[in-house]
Amino acid sequence: MVDDVLGWMDEHALSRVTLMGHSMGGKVAMRLACGHPERVERLIIVDIAPKAYLSAAHRSEFAAMNELDLRTLNSRAEAELKFEARVGDWAMRKFLSTNLERDAETGAWRWQINLPVLTAALPELESNPLAEADRFEGPTAFILGEKSRYVLPEDHAVISSHFPRSMIETIAGSGHNPHMEKRVDFVRAVCVGKS
Repeated sequence: MVDDVLGWMDEHALSRVTLMGHSMGGKVAMRLACGHPERVERLIIVDIAPKAYLSAAHRSEFAAMNELDLRTLNSRAEAELKFEARVGDWAMRKFLSTNLERDAETGAWRWQINLPVLTAALPELESNPLAEADRFEGPTAFILGEKSRYVLPEDHAVISSHFPRSMIETIAGSGHNPHMEKRVDFVRAVCVGKS
């Protein structure tokens, strides 16, 4: 995935960027910043830490997506309802449904993501994306959800060891998806991190 992002940056003549990633995207962003610091001006990581995440919830979310019959699906809202049996959090159901798109020609629903590959790679995706020596010395903001359990207070030390110029901000009342649950506060946190 890091190679995909770098390829996209090259294709769009972006030599250096502000890079933001949420959850798995945050793991990709951390790895890219540590491996290619010359390409990252500023890093924003949303509700994830550089550690392994072995979670039954991830298994349920992937099972819900894989069980969804796209041939009979009428809307994203219907997909969210079907996810309820396996995914308790409304924001996560909404997030999962954002990965669905309609084919412009046929009107059929399809996954924007390569769901079979991601499902098969889940054990690797849940692992820590960084080696002990990985560092990014640039400005870094970690934006966390207060009610989320993805980043705990004891994770702050490992964050600082990999990202010595990091600041950590917690958004009150938010879970794992602060960009959806508390959008105004999230945008403020992203903008404050610029200074």
